[in-house]
Amino acid sequence: MLSRRQKEWLKQLLPPAVLTLYHHTQRLLYKGKLAYYQIALRGNTCYCPFCKNTFARFLPDGKKLPVLDQYCVVGGGYRPNCICPGCGSKDRERLLFCYLIQKTGIFSETSKRVLHIAPEANLKKVFMQHPQLHYINADLNPGAADVQMDITNIPYPDGFFDAILCNHVLEHIPNDALAMRQLYRVLKPGGWAVLQVPFAEALTQTMENPEITHPADREAHFGQFDHVRIYGHDYVQRLQNAGFTVEVINAADFLDKTAIQKMQLIENEKIFVGYKSS
Repeated sequence: MLSRRQKEWLKQLLPPAVLTLYHHTQRLLYKGKLAYYQIALRGNTCYCPFCKNTFARFLPDGKKLPVLDQYCVVGGGYRPNCICPGCGSKDRERLLFCYLIQKTGIFSETSKRVLHIAPEANLKKVFMQHPQLHYINADLNPGAADVQMDITNIPYPDGFFDAILCNHVLEHIPNDALAMRQLYRVLKPGGWAVLQVPFAEALTQTMENPEITHPADREAHFGQFDHVRIYGHDYVQRLQNAGFTVEVINAADFLDKTAIQKMQLIENEKIFVGYKSS
């Protein structure tokens, strides 16, 4: 069986039509796996806000890596209760969904333009159920979203979007400063962007090294084979350098402990929201 790194390497060699078929096949296989666990994990300990089902537990995700423990990285690594067997949502997706419901009025807005980078399947489905929104989802990989797009070169005019969702993407981008400036550029004055990343509590400065390119080395240094950095406490300053006014919110700021535990969210995970001044 191919490793994850080998699969990513193989995907780079496939033509777009074959890659689209690959993504479709992977989704079907994943749904088949979840169908089994929906029966095997019946219970009421955990609750998913997307599919509204309860289970005895969620499925694990991520890896136990020394670098993630060393720098106290929140939002990455191994989580024993991460993936909902009912719909496949992960903890970070459930957290973002709760934030959108509790702290924004996006689903009751009309004629708002929303850009969703590397769209999570369940969030995409929710947005598609709100036709009053002008919803655009995009990804660098062909077939992974409705629009193929590089966020260091966003093909939309200045001030086009009212809201942007960029959840665990920037840690993959070599020139993240350019990506941040592009996201700021296409955001409308008065608009907001959720800019989630794995965050190292023990790092004052972001740890990165462009000379580290091999997938195995990136995994050892940055916690995942396709990550190019681990963000530290200077992440807010990086966003500010791109023009954003930044608000940092914890899950515990808008959800009680019972809800956090029930949905298996990471209590101290930070939500980074960037605003563009009017």
